[in-house]
Amino acid sequence: MSESRGMWEAAGRDGTRASIEGRFRAAVRNVAIVMMMAALAACAERPPATAFDRPSSQALSTNEATPLAAALAPLEQQHPDESAVRLLRTGTDALQARVALARAATKTLDMQYYIAEEDNTGKLLLGAALHAADRGVRVRMLVDDLNFKDIDRIMAALNSHDKIEIRVFNPFGSAQRSLSERTQNVFTNLSHFTRRMHNKAMIADNQIAIVGGRNLGDEYFSASPTLQFRDLDVFAAGPVTHKISASFDDYWNSSLAYPLRGLNKQKFDPSELDKTRDDLRAHWRKQADPLNAKPLNATPLAQQIARGEMGLVWAPTEFWVDSPSKIERPSDDYKSPPMTRLVDLLKDAQREFLIISPYFVPHDAGVKALGDLTKRGVQIAVLTNSLAATDAVAVQAGYAPYRVPMLKNGVELYEFKPIQAEGEASPRAGLFGSQSRASLHAKAYVIDRSILVIGSMNLDPRSSKLNTELALVIHDKAIASEAAGLFADAISPKVSWRVQLASAAVDEEMRRTGAPRSGLVWTAEENGSLVTWNFDPEAGFYRNLMTGIFTLLPVDKQL
Repeated sequence: MSESRGMWEAAGRDGTRASIEGRFRAAVRNVAIVMMMAALAACAERPPATAFDRPSSQALSTNEATPLAAALAPLEQQHPDESAVRLLRTGTDALQARVALARAATKTLDMQYYIAEEDNTGKLLLGAALHAADRGVRVRMLVDDLNFKDIDRIMAALNSHDKIEIRVFNPFGSAQRSLSERTQNVFTNLSHFTRRMHNKAMIADNQIAIVGGRNLGDEYFSASPTLQFRDLDVFAAGPVTHKISASFDDYWNSSLAYPLRGLNKQKFDPSELDKTRDDLRAHWRKQADPLNAKPLNATPLAQQIARGEMGLVWAPTEFWVDSPSKIERPSDDYKSPPMTRLVDLLKDAQREFLIISPYFVPHDAGVKALGDLTKRGVQIAVLTNSLAATDAVAVQAGYAPYRVPMLKNGVELYEFKPIQAEGEASPRAGLFGSQSRASLHAKAYVIDRSILVIGSMNLDPRSSKLNTELALVIHDKAIASEAAGLFADAISPKVSWRVQLASAAVDEEMRRTGAPRSGLVWTAEENGSLVTWNFDPEAGFYRNLMTGIFTLLPVDKQL
């Protein structure tokens, strides 16, 4: 039983509250079961990927002559067994780097994303990919089921280009299914629906890659008026890129990678592609300057690298990634390579472990593992989303019960605030999606300020057991210290709440007044002064209500 439910039941003197909770929990489960059974008859099976025209393809050979290869070759000779890295700290940096990468490609451009939107920044990036294809570059784009909605017109039009191919990974009723059928599939094929390709990578000419936490969408590039994801990527060049390309090939040629042409019910002729090209060019002329997409392209990327202008750091670098078999052939015996490698690195931690994980559900095993580290003198600090800032209330319900046990084990805990402009009203709390000004989305782990692990992987059961993930391990004190500096900035009282155990006096006062007792206090700076809360700050009624409901649902393994 979770800590929050246990405390709530203890408050009922005659067991009445516990009884009410038990009946409500059973009722919720019964409703879910009825909905699932009602949908069984309507479930439709998709044809296998082998039923479609789906030729195999591979990354560009490392022996191919390209401007990027020529620029990197002398640097690689100076740094044997190392790769070049640079953190992309801001949304603007990340957008500029991706546009530059698309423009630098001369032979191949590969993109692999969990989410790819056709919003303002999405159109800039898709336009850059189309421009590359028009120059003769082979473009491959792999997206995880396109967010379970009908195929967007721009991607479908681009897919008609003879140098562009788009595939959909693990489709769940895309395009040719109605909304009703796709909704039914959620209930009838839940184990299939919940396993997603969460990888994020963009690769040019098998020489340079960008990996990290960002998907393709305005909220990841400081371009959304309603939601700003605080995220982190790595610009990587050299030998590690070949491993990232090999992983892309594994997914691209997987039995779960369906050609968009086979799923899309829309048909396009050459005039449609010409119109899309004109529209994307017009969008670039209108939006590139306001969205700061241009500056990195003043000089070709290969020239910047050759001149030493990119601020690259050469360091021993590892790449770890899940196999597509994690979703193709699920097994309880499967061990996630990125997660396993992080655990192995922690065995040698001596002083400090910093965790940035927006979706953080440690479970009892994770609490014990963190406690074992603190017992041998390792300082552990966790930065995750607050209930007010998260875009996934269900995950917050999975995380909340472990706050008290973690704090009792000596773990420092910080929760990211929904940062707002000065004088702006508090964000309106939505039921499911975040309407905050800011939400944490970066996934990074710093060990002893000498190792940085960064990628798509959260510390939660979903990353370990359900989704496929990737991670870059960088052995460099300068890069790790840079990430630690970002962590320090993010846990400042102006940006995050410090969560601590409530004192005996505070807990007694809450008991005396009949107020809800969480056993926690949140502290942060407001208008120049430190302010303390006794419950999740700024979350609002509906988010607290939904959190309570999710704690009653049997979805713990899906978080």
